[in-house]
This record gives sequence, structure tokens and C-alpha cells, in this order.
Amino acid sequence: MRILWLIVALTASVPALGDEGMWTFDNFPSSTVQSTYGAQVTPAWLEHVRLSTLRLSNCTASFVSPDGLILTNHHCVESCLAELSSKDNSLLDRGFRAENRNAERRCSTQLADVLVAMDDVTAPVAKAIGGLDDKAANDARKKVLTQLEQSCEQASAKLKSGKLKCQAVTLYEGGQYFIYKYKRYDDVRLVFAPEADMAAFGGDPDNFQFPRWSLDFSMLRAYEHGKPAKTPNHLRINFAGPQADELVFVSGHPGTTQRLETRSQLEFERDMSLPNSLLRTAELRGRYIQFGRASPANEQLVEAPLDSLENGLKVRRKLLDALHDDALMTRKGAEEAALRANARFAGADPWAEIEAASMRERGLYLPYTFIEGAAGFNSILFRYARLLVRGADERAKPNTERLREFTDTALPRLEQQLYAHVPIYAEVEALTLSFSLQRMREWLGPDHPLVRQLLAQDSPDSLAARLVAETTLDDAAVRRQLWEGGKAAVAASQDPMIELARTVDGDSRALRKRFDDEVEAPISAASEKIAAGRFSAYGTHVYPDATFTLRLNYGTVQGWMENGTAVAPFTYLDRAFERATGTSPFKIPDSWMKVKSQLDMRTPFCIATNNDIVGGNSGSPLIDAQGRIVGLMFDGNIHSISGDYWFDTAKNRSVALHPAIIREALDKVYDAKSLLAELSAQ
Repeated sequence: MRILWLIVALTASVPALGDEGMWTFDNFPSSTVQSTYGAQVTPAWLEHVRLSTLRLSNCTASFVSPDGLILTNHHCVESCLAELSSKDNSLLDRGFRAENRNAERRCSTQLADVLVAMDDVTAPVAKAIGGLDDKAANDARKKVLTQLEQSCEQASAKLKSGKLKCQAVTLYEGGQYFIYKYKRYDDVRLVFAPEADMAAFGGDPDNFQFPRWSLDFSMLRAYEHGKPAKTPNHLRINFAGPQADELVFVSGHPGTTQRLETRSQLEFERDMSLPNSLLRTAELRGRYIQFGRASPANEQLVEAPLDSLENGLKVRRKLLDALHDDALMTRKGAEEAALRANARFAGADPWAEIEAASMRERGLYLPYTFIEGAAGFNSILFRYARLLVRGADERAKPNTERLREFTDTALPRLEQQLYAHVPIYAEVEALTLSFSLQRMREWLGPDHPLVRQLLAQDSPDSLAARLVAETTLDDAAVRRQLWEGGKAAVAASQDPMIELARTVDGDSRALRKRFDDEVEAPISAASEKIAAGRFSAYGTHVYPDATFTLRLNYGTVQGWMENGTAVAPFTYLDRAFERATGTSPFKIPDSWMKVKSQLDMRTPFCIATNNDIVGGNSGSPLIDAQGRIVGLMFDGNIHSISGDYWFDTAKNRSVALHPAIIREALDKVYDAKSLLAELSAQ
């Protein structure tokens, strides 16, 4: 396994190796790419790729036509498919193809953001917190970031091009602060999605594996003023795909990594966070399976949440395995020692300060997780109730005094979620809420004051059943009325879920305040000291941790050696039919079986590359040196999961869908020739 971080710590002049690095677009190592591969990554190339890449909710996508057509993964639109489905008509199962643009259906909770500018605001943030103690600095930092976001959006509202969405971004654990400016598309419509059996062929058994045969793609379209958006910056598709060993790039929004965190922070994850989360998730998975086996209708209701849960379980198990690797933890300690030797730190040891804060976090972890983190209230309806209760209180305050998730820049997204007509199934809500109440009682103890208050007269089952049966928050019109009515309307509400949120809110806010002051504030202050030392020693020869902000990575198409056996970097359609059993998750839909004789069985299906990606990169375009799409990222192999903490150059591989199978599917299976023509237009 590569020891890149130790190498960088010891030699400031060495850049990250070719297949590792989630680089920001303003700091991409173009000269390294040119010297290593002979490819020129020009400023114009970078700008075109940046303006063609979109951020979706928890995913990435790209424009692929001048009329706002968007390419992303099928699993990135599952929530939209569920939203547009009913108990009797599952678009997840059947798939969707709009006959024409008038038939494209709006995904009411989906957004698409394009990064148009990045402003470095490190200096004003540093000025605002200079000379303050940890707690005061933490409060001041949040206020100044809110002010900067607000000023940015107010200034952009005066532009002819329209108001931008502005977001404060922290890089290098507090070493840099930016305001990222996005053009936002809030009218995003579903265009095409295959059946789940084909999109997720192999299901959980194949998840994080390679070879793969999942047709994990879908298409959306961005609209402006009721018409398809004009998107001159878009990526063309090279349906021939890449060759083995070819240089390829991934542009996307990796979610989070923890490669710059300290050893004590990783030990907290290993000892507290991951084990607790695994136990709860594993049991909930069993509840879902049991519920689904009662009837085909029940199985359909939990299909999407169960898929998500199983994915999360596999991720957490492998993350925990990685953190139990003593050699890697020792290496983390060596990196810290090397940085201490190459940089000067005035005052208290920042690593010791983080270790002390992490110890305090251990004491707060369980109540914070179950109450403020809402692990004890696993319910869509409760999340609505908390948004309404807290939103009513926070919106009455000056913008800079609010919790960050309720600032003026955040409110449009919250309102979109509250107002969306999303189907909510009472049976599933009762199951998840009852389960989470049981686990909260188990982990906090029956004598915890809040547990006693909630469950003195009720069992978890009876309380959950009553709350779900009597609430009216499943009605979007009711939610809208309460939100627009403000504090008076919410205070007067006798909805039982609103009453639960009010009951919990005092204890929840107190826990959050303790966490902010005792854990977040000292860790933020110490992390900034470490970041300053890292910059003084090494500059930006290292890349920042992922923060769900736009990054660019480069690598090559290649397989790897697994237990002495070579894994080839390409798979082909014929093997999918050979692996089919006729039963999910290895079922090939009838739409494919009917045209089997017409299909080219040697069509390339999936690709393995050594690009450095994590969750959030789903739907990212795989791009060649000419700026053309040659694949669609949708997963990694099992070794890639530890990429949250470090990169294994020998085995960490990303998995992409080959564009040839997209063409084969649209042309011969789904009769989507107009879409294929739009994708193929030059």
C-alpha cells in the first residue's frame, strides 16, 4: 500500500502520485500530468470540464447536450423514481422513458448546481477569529462565513446572469476558506431510467466488487423558465470508450475523506462511531428484510431504503477493518511526527488538544447521536417536524445568529424539501421510528430523563404507531402552511409529531451547544494550527480532504492482482447473460431477453481504473485527454472503501460504466433513438 502521506511529509517537493489526489480545479497539477503522460490540461480545458460538471443531491452528473440533458447514475435518481411512483406503479421496477420532452417529469427534491467561481476568503476569516479563544473563535468563524455567503448572494442578485448560490467551503482542515459560487437549476426532470433489475444487476452481492455488469445510468434534464436549459458547456461522449492504460480523468464531488485527520480522531471512529453505527444498521436491515417478506407490496416499500442500508453496512465494515490495521495507524503516527519535525507550532501541542477534545467527544457521543443526531427518531415525519420547530425559532433571529443550516442562503433548499409531494408510507415510518426508540432506550438506558419522559406511558411500538397515525405532516400542504405561518403557527400546532420535536428540542440544543464548545471549537482551532504548519512546510503539494466540493483526479485504465490472479479492466455483455439466474438480484429484465438475439454480446460493459474517488463521485464522468466522456463512474472495488483514510495504489480501483453499453441499451433495448441522437450529436 502506498505511503504517500509519509513521503509528502518528508519531502515537500514531491507531488502526489498519478492515481491519487482529489485536486481542486484552481490547484490541479497540470505540469505533472504533462510530464508524466504528455497530455496538456489547459486552463480552457479545466474551465470547460468544470462548467459541464454538476452537483446533485449526494451525487455528481454532467451536461451531455446543449439542451440541458444530464447523465448520471441510476442510483442517484432512485429518490426521484420513488417520488414519482405509487404502491401499484413502481418506476424503480419498471424503469422510465419519456416519449418526448413534454413527458419529462419533475423531480421535486432534486437540484443541480454548477460551480462558476471560487473566491478565497481565508484572510477575512482569519481576521475575524484572530486573538479569540477557541469557543469565541468557533462562534465568530460561523458568523463571518454566514456574512460572506449572504453578501455573495446579495451581490449576485444584481447580476444580469441571475442570482448565484454561495457556499462557504473549508479546505485543509481550516487551512483555507473559500466562497464557492454555483449556478443552480431547481427544475430538474426525469428523462430516462432502466429497470432496477438491470441497473443494479448483481445487487448487494456484487456491490463494491469487480468484474461488474450493472447498467447504472439514468438521464435528467435541467429546465429554466419552463424550457430546457441552454448549456453550451457540455461533454461529448466517445462511445468507443478508453483503451487499457489510457490516461483518464474524473470530475466530480467526492463526499468526505479523513486523510488529514489525526490519529486520535481516527481512533474515535474505530472505537466509538463505526461500531455503534454498524450494530444499529445491521439490526435495522434485519427488520426491513422481515417486513419485506410479509408480502410483495411490503418488499417493494423497503426496496430502496434496504439497498441504501446494505451499501452503508458494507462501507462501514470495511472502514472498520481499515482502522484496525495496526501498521496503518502506526504510519499515521509517523506522518504526524514528520510534520512536527518539519514545521513549527507555537503554544500548546495541537495534536494533544485534538486528543483531549476527542476524549470529551467519547463521553458525549451516545446522547448526542440519539438526540441531536436523531438516531433515536428515525422518521421522515420527525425530520419534517424538527425542521418546522427549529426553523420557526431560528428564522426569528438575525441571520448571523442562526444555526448554520437555517441561514438565509440555506432556506430555499429547506423549503423545497418541505413543500415536495413525496410519498410517505405509514407502515415503514412506524417500523423505523419504533426501532430507533427501542435502540435509544437500550443505549441511553431506561432511566435517562428524556427516555423516561417519552416512554413512561408508552412502549416504543405504541408511541411510534400513535405518532405516525395521528400526524398530518405527511401532507405537503400542511407543512407549507406551518412553515409560512412561522413561530405562531408552529407554537399553536397540536400535531403529535410537532409536539415530539418540541419536547426533544431543549435537550437536543443543549447537547449541540456542549458539543460545539467542548469538541468542535478546540478541534477546529487545533486543526487550523496543524494546517498552518503544513502549509508553511509543504505549501499546496498535498490535496485537501474531500468536502463534497468539485475535484479533478487523474489515473489510468487498469486492473489489479487479486490473490495472485490478474483482474482485467473490462467486462463484456455476454458474461451478464451467463451469470443471470432469472431471480433478483441476478435477473435480466424481459426487455433485454426479448432482443437478446439482436445484441452484440461483445459490447464492453464496465471499466476498472485507478482513479481516486469516494462516495459523492457517483455519476461522475470519466473523461479522456480530449475532454470526452469515456465512462460513467458508479462504484469502486472492495479495496476502495478504505480510501476514506488512505489510498492503496496496488488495489484501489474505481468502476465505471462503458459508454458502448449505454448506446447498445438505448438503441436496441429501450428504443430511445431520439435520446441516443441527442447524445451523439457533435
